[in-house]
Amino acid sequence: MIDRWMSVWWGLWAVLGLMMMVGVSPATGTEVSPAKALSSEDPTEAKVRDIAKGLRCAVCQNQSVYESNSDLAVDMLKVIRRKVREGHGGDEIRQYFHARYGDYIYMEPTASGMNWIIWAGPFVGLLAGGIGLVMAIRRWRRVAPEAAESTDNAGEHSGEEESALQKRIRKEMERTQL
Repeated sequence: MIDRWMSVWWGLWAVLGLMMMVGVSPATGTEVSPAKALSSEDPTEAKVRDIAKGLRCAVCQNQSVYESNSDLAVDMLKVIRRKVREGHGGDEIRQYFHARYGDYIYMEPTASGMNWIIWAGPFVGLLAGGIGLVMAIRRWRRVAPEAAESTDNAGEHSGEEESALQKRIRKEMERTQL
């Protein structure tokens, strides 16, 4: 009797596991494909989604209004939907939120005002680094022939200079001996 109940128990778990692997929820029975959901979507919802994905949730970090579940994001979505139904354009709605939250509200920073530094800074830095590298390479090329000439003449010391060098080397060696 216990064996029979155990086999039924394991059978139920197997069916539930199979349903989870297939992606069918026991509560709903079927899943709606995203393509079908988008085709039956209200035409204004596509515009709402595009606008809301470009606006940052002021509460969440790096999450768009459309993706966030915070209370503020839900309220912002309601405002966007209402304004779209009233016939306001996307730029007008973005300006509405920009007036209240500033540049932070945009998911991508605008290329205006002080933000030009953010946009142009990397290119200016790359250009300055390239110019500095070219100048350094030119300087190294000029110094290299002069250094080669000085090493060619390094073995040609007068007897007096050589004895002075040998004395200096002896002093250094005596000082460094343990």
